[in-house]
Amino acid sequence: MAQAEAAAVMGKPLRPGVQVHVYQHCVANRAPDSGRYRMLYETAPGRRRLFRPGDPCHPRRATGKDVPARNALPAQCRNLVDWYLHKYAGANDRANDPVLSLRGLGKEIWAGEDADAYVRRQRDDWQ
Repeated sequence: MAQAEAAAVMGKPLRPGVQVHVYQHCVANRAPDSGRYRMLYETAPGRRRLFRPGDPCHPRRATGKDVPARNALPAQCRNLVDWYLHKYAGANDRANDPVLSLRGLGKEIWAGEDADAYVRRQRDDWQ
């Protein structure tokens, strides 16, 4: 987030050092300095996005915090944590999983009968 955008959200300018803190302590796929947070993910040099569960991260950051405590944030920012948890981070679960997206595929094969009856019918020719 650019400093001007952060200032607009917070209603005041960022304190000096916030940007450096974010770069050094919050990027999941970079070696940690002292902080082990996983709140951002570096997609290319100089480009970052929010961390999503399942993103690869540096081994020493594997147990680091990935979401700020909701109550530790100013009231006007708490809805961002809700959005992250329910929309952004949850968006890459079943809907985008290639294996889980196969659920229900081929159900028209035994339409009108249950799966057990279909299997028995297929096995009728077995010796």
